[in-house]
Amino acid sequence: MSKTAAAAEAGAAPPPGLRELKKRRTRDALLRVALELFTTKGYESTTVDEIAEAVEVSQRTFFRYFAGKEDAAFAVQEMVEAHFVRSLRARPPGEAPLEALRRAVLEGWDTIGDAVAAVVPVDLYLRMFRLIESTPVLLAAHLRRSAETEERIACLLAQREGLDVDADPRPRLAVAAFGGVMRVTRRQWSCGDDVSLAAIRALTAAYLDQVGPALTGNWRTHDGT
Repeated sequence: MSKTAAAAEAGAAPPPGLRELKKRRTRDALLRVALELFTTKGYESTTVDEIAEAVEVSQRTFFRYFAGKEDAAFAVQEMVEAHFVRSLRARPPGEAPLEALRRAVLEGWDTIGDAVAAVVPVDLYLRMFRLIESTPVLLAAHLRRSAETEERIACLLAQREGLDVDADPRPRLAVAAFGGVMRVTRRQWSCGDDVSLAAIRALTAAYLDQVGPALTGNWRTHDGT
């Protein structure tokens, strides 16, 4: 029995053919080179022609895989966000919404390393993550994309809880609070000395644990104004 037939019989997706493997390798090579150039030369100083030339393909080939530089800049981040959404979908239905978000994002940081490494080195992804925070045009695009992602997550939370997302504000409010914590976490992490995956995971956990006390607690540690 062939590998493809065996996979089909077992219910698994058949392995990609040679053509698909070649396309995947070309896309991964373009992505890796793009991120290397963005993080060494600067995003705005890098051209599509330079990326294509470094991989020894045409500009037309680049545009088969990416709509433009911005698409390449956020390709791995979109993969990470999709991984988080899958983790959120898999959370037990009885779990409270904010706890489901917390566990999904921490699980995502625990498990995303191998998936990222299959496409680009993890340290390159983290360098790109920092570049987004420090490059105005990328940060603006990131905030725009984040708003779209947060809306999808709010709809998912509403679906989990059996709510109408347009009639009940709680899913959007929960995601807004969660998204705010994520933005503070990224900003603080990108300015710190330790820019490892473990560091951003630890910072994420610490900041999410502060949401309840920060919103409901008394911040004063002594009497007086």
